[in-house]
This record gives sequence, structure tokens and C-alpha cells, in this order.
Amino acid sequence: MSKFVQLHILTNYGPSNLNRDDLGRPKTVVIGGTQRLRISSQCLKRAWRTADVFEVETGIRTKDIGVKIKDALLTDLTLKQVLDGADVLSAKKSTIIENETKEFAWKIASVFVDKMKKDGKEDDDEEAEEKTSSKKDKKKSNVDKKTLKSEQMVFFYPEEIANIDRLIRELKSGNKKLLTEKDVNGLLVTKGVGADVGMFGRMMACSPKFNVEAAVQVAHAFTVHKSAVEDDWFTAVDDLNKHEEDAGAAHLGEAEFGAGLFYLYVCINRGLLKENLGNNDELVKKAISVLIESAVTVSPIGKQNSFASRAYASYVMAEKGDKQPRSLAGAFLKPVSSDDVLDGAVNKLVDTRKAFNAVYGQENDPLILNAVKGEGTLENLKKYCIEE
Repeated sequence: MSKFVQLHILTNYGPSNLNRDDLGRPKTVVIGGTQRLRISSQCLKRAWRTADVFEVETGIRTKDIGVKIKDALLTDLTLKQVLDGADVLSAKKSTIIENETKEFAWKIASVFVDKMKKDGKEDDDEEAEEKTSSKKDKKKSNVDKKTLKSEQMVFFYPEEIANIDRLIRELKSGNKKLLTEKDVNGLLVTKGVGADVGMFGRMMACSPKFNVEAAVQVAHAFTVHKSAVEDDWFTAVDDLNKHEEDAGAAHLGEAEFGAGLFYLYVCINRGLLKENLGNNDELVKKAISVLIESAVTVSPIGKQNSFASRAYASYVMAEKGDKQPRSLAGAFLKPVSSDDVLDGAVNKLVDTRKAFNAVYGQENDPLILNAVKGEGTLENLKKYCIEE
């Protein structure tokens, strides 16, 4: 089995603002002394895992699990139904009173984020796990008792949501003695079927043994050529303005945008992904398949209504092997200046790979998809990356 799968992707975006900075402008980066447009890896991963084509079991990332647990406890709905958007207000009420639900929800949610005692020392010893839930009240909690929102966001495996659901059912059935420290600590799992958790990892500051190391590394995408952030000065016209008093616009505005051919590098550690997903070979194949399709067909959603900047990858070079992975971003240290930017970028990628292989040793032949020239297919690309 080849340990690593690497993707080198070139995607052209027309005028767009896919990923904004704190001022609302497209993100940028200086490479080789010239400004480029940039799309962060966080932006890309978010777009992929929430896309329709990402058809695989996924986890849930939220700070509001305590709120949702309370809603499930107050009604006849399951936690999964609440998370899926069921109407809580019209649902049938449970027999648990609201004060109890807030206490239960706080204790359950706290196990996923709490780490420190009031004295600032970590609560990692075995004796602490056996303390009663009343002792837990004396700790500093990262979950607000009033709002039930936690300070940090947690990536929950589907199995953890199911474990919380089971506990909620037992509490609603009247068995309230179950909510001990040991009960809630048993909610966490080390491996699960959440493909996105296995791919992109999670950090559990409260319980490091439940950390998941990311099996998929995603670089920030950047334009292969010099790029500028431009200004779009626009107006909006009032449909009911009959020009009786003035013929001016009802609104004036300004928006920033940019355009360019972006290089993206993705590395998949297939062995680690298999480990993260509980050695489920079928799930690993499905996860890689949906990741590949998402990476080459899904665009970030930023300002799509304003720019309609959806795009498929123009060119993909896929590699697999056991050697230490390496990006080919160095191919664009000097910006592409060719009249045909895509061909210029492709040539730079191919030449850089050839030069690296001459120095560090030949790798397996890559699989090429060139959509502009009609070479290769998405299905063959997925098959190549899935095959061991």
C-alpha cells in the first residue's frame, strides 16, 4: 500500500472574493517578492466537508452542544433530530423540568471541554475520574452554566453524539442516578466513523488521549502569478424611483475582488486515515473518494451571489508513494508570466517535479487530469488515489 497520496491542483477563479480578511478584502500573501491572492486551508476544508458531494458519515463541530442537549432533554426529540434542525418549539415536552435539564446538559457538555481546576492544575489523574458530579461543580468550567455555550469548539464523532443520545434517553426515562462522573467520561471515543474528523483531526485539551491527528494536510491555495486586489464601485437603483425628484441611485457601495489561477497542494496519509477510521477499509476508500471530488469540484462559498465564481479544477497531478511528501509550491516562487498562464503553470509543475525526482529519486508515475484539454476523468483520478 502506498502510504501517501499527493494532489497538485490548478483552479482558475474569475473575479471573486472567496475568502475574506478582517477588512472584507480577499486574503493575500507575498511569495517571491510579489503579491498573490490566497485561500486559506480552513476555508477550503469547510467548503468541502459541508458540500453535497461529501457523501460520507461526518462529525459535528460546535460550541453549542450543551444548548442542543437541553433541547433534547426538554422534548421527545433525540439529540440527532435536534442537531438536524427539528422544530423544538412544536415538539412534545418531556417530563424533566427545565432546571434539571440545564444541570444535566451542563455536566454532559463539560466533559468534552473542561480541563482545569480552580487552582489551575490539570485534572488528569485517575482519582479525579472517580469523583462525584457534585465535586465537578467546584472546578472552573469552560461551559457557561447560564447559556450552556462552551468556550472552545469541539469536533464530535457520530458515535459520541449517539452516546450522548443514549444517556439522554436514560435520563428522560427517569433513571437520573446514571449521571455520575464515570458515566459522562464514557461518552468520548478514540476512533469513529466521522470521516471529516479522521481526515482533519481534532484537539481535545481536556483529554489528550482523545486527540485525533489529521490524516489530510491541506495547504493554503495561492495564485501562481502576480495578483492585485481590485475595487468594485457599485450602485443599486430604487425600482420605485420615477425620477420626479432625482435620478440618482438609492445606494452606493464598494467591494474588493481578485482573480487568478490558484495552486493547491493536498497530502493524504492513507495509513493514518485508516487508523483514525478504525481500520475500516471501505470507509477509507469512500472518504478518499469524496475528498478528491470535493477538492476538484467544490468552491468556497464566499461572495458567490455577487460573483458566481464557482469553478472546477483545470489541472490535477496526483502522486502516490512511500517517500516523504513534498509540495511543488516552489515551482511558483517566480510568478508565471506567460501569455497562457495555465500552460505556463503546468509546465513549471512538470519541470519542478522532474528536477526534484532527479535529485531525490524517481517516484511512481503520476496520474494527470487536464480538463482544458479533455485529458483524464474524475473517476479515474479517484480510482488511482483509492487503489493501494
